[in-house]
Amino acid sequence: MKRNLKVGIEVGVTIKDIAKIANVSHTTVSRALNNSPLIKENTKQKIIQIANQLNYSPDVHARSLVLQKSYTIGLFFTSISNGTSSSFLSETIKGVNTVINENYNLFIKGIQDIKDYSMITPKRFDGIILMSQSDIDNAFIYHVIEKKIPLVVLNRQIEERSVVNVLSNDQEGVYEAIQLFIKHGHRDIAIIEGTPHFKSAQERKEGYLKALMEYQLPILSEYMVKGNYNMESGYEGMKKLLSLDNYPTAVFCSNDDMAIGAMKAINEYGLMIPEDISIIGFDDIGFSEYTSPALTTVKRPIEEISIAGAEKLLQVMDAGNEEDGPIFLTTNLVRRHSVSDVKCNS
Repeated sequence: MKRNLKVGIEVGVTIKDIAKIANVSHTTVSRALNNSPLIKENTKQKIIQIANQLNYSPDVHARSLVLQKSYTIGLFFTSISNGTSSSFLSETIKGVNTVINENYNLFIKGIQDIKDYSMITPKRFDGIILMSQSDIDNAFIYHVIEKKIPLVVLNRQIEERSVVNVLSNDQEGVYEAIQLFIKHGHRDIAIIEGTPHFKSAQERKEGYLKALMEYQLPILSEYMVKGNYNMESGYEGMKKLLSLDNYPTAVFCSNDDMAIGAMKAINEYGLMIPEDISIIGFDDIGFSEYTSPALTTVKRPIEEISIAGAEKLLQVMDAGNEEDGPIFLTTNLVRRHSVSDVKCNS
């Protein structure tokens, strides 16, 4: 027995090795290790004890063939290279990876990099999480639904009730940010927008416009500058605003990366934050607390959204979807030092 144990550990123990020692069929061993009710409890415990003694580790590939599972979960983004900041990407992956255990492989890809959806099949993916940033993802969503692959969509509200939807209320978060500017006496308030066609960019702009309209403040086209969710576009957008004869006293940036770029442009222009220009970002990435001054921002719980989405996906994979509607996680305005009262002479 001792010689068999030693050899088994060195060369890798198989189900057949366990079956031989337990004097049962390899089918019985497989069923016992998969907790089948067809196996008597004393036989099951005997087999599990032998497997533990042999340091048996299941062959995931072999199990996938038997159970018709891939043990792969797909994490897809609208795009990884265009308009997706590194902080957004890392927080999403971190959140999902917190929940997905070691029995699953995590496959990460941008939808825009997929030329043919034929590779998206139930044989390849046990479930899919989509961090959706644009309605151009709809074709991908309906392909996954058609293939009956369990699906959770994050970040963007969709109409399909059969799909679990987890997101934050970005519009309300931005509305609160603009309110803060207004409470500090600002009337000339600009926005550097996010990536065109991204739903989050549209939601945040709507929050900006809603606040200006409700407080009867002027809406100026030159105060609405296009960005691309990266630092460079924030920097260039801020330079456009500073080139105006009457540049704004407050600027909302649709994410923190652009806010950091905008702060660089303000400093180069010889102005002070917040004494000359107040600024608010969105997301509350790690760097926001360490900018100079520390950035006031709307915290969107990307990691928490991703954790909730991954947990829901595992539930759907196990028991199906109950169609309970979208799950909203709230944003939170984090007040730091980049907002102050407007100058009296501005």
